[in-house]
Amino acid sequence: MAEQLVIPGMRIALALLVAAWINGTVAGSAQTVPNPKPAPKARGSVQLSASDPQKAPAKPAAAPELPPEPVIPDPHRNLPANIFASFDANQKAQAAKVSSYLSSLQTLVGNFVQVGPDGSKTTGDFYIQKPGKVRFEYDPPSPIAIIADGSSVAVRDSKLATQDIYPLSQTPLRYLLSDRIDLLKDTNVISVTADELYISITIEEKQALIGTSRLLLMVGVKDGQLKQWTVTDPQGYDTTVAVYNLDSSRKLDPGLFKIDFTSYPTAPRNGG
Repeated sequence: MAEQLVIPGMRIALALLVAAWINGTVAGSAQTVPNPKPAPKARGSVQLSASDPQKAPAKPAAAPELPPEPVIPDPHRNLPANIFASFDANQKAQAAKVSSYLSSLQTLVGNFVQVGPDGSKTTGDFYIQKPGKVRFEYDPPSPIAIIADGSSVAVRDSKLATQDIYPLSQTPLRYLLSDRIDLLKDTNVISVTADELYISITIEEKQALIGTSRLLLMVGVKDGQLKQWTVTDPQGYDTTVAVYNLDSSRKLDPGLFKIDFTSYPTAPRNGG
């Protein structure tokens, strides 16, 4: 991870996850997985992957799912702010369904496939414990891990023994990690749509120093589970994270969410 590391959006995502709320580039290496189509608009490579001694790959009891093909939004789309002056009853019901699902989760473990703005892919594991805690580990050879401990988000490079700290409140992770959330009341929702496969909700956030970013959440219509999210940074570039092999019943080790300030000394940052 170069010295100038910043994070343009939710390459975490889980976000999961960090996201368009924080700017920058982290180099990694693409994994061999089928390329989704249409491919996003090319730009500088944005890839993360990590190994860590604490890593415990998510393995649900059922037969593991194959990595999904992320649904890549049209890079030329242009959603205006406040696309709906108000939402109809069906849109409100769909938003309420997604809010209820997110609020019902206390822990969530799984695997992810991340697609950068240039179409490059990386994979890894993630661990969520609400409120406020998450860990994203990207597969080798990159040594990057992203950890939120409830108040801060650390982007760690174990090879360089460095990490950058950001306030959790300034990343889109907070929407996924809130104990309870009502999307229509607690966020600036600008679009709610549904088809035979997904309920899609787009959240917009404007920050004076960073600009306007968007988070697109997609939940499966049939199983009601989180399928993927896309973060659009202020420059209009998308990073998509699709999740699978989800398990909401595992008990997680609190040590997964500990930010190590001893081995990885760093000075907290104020945001952008």
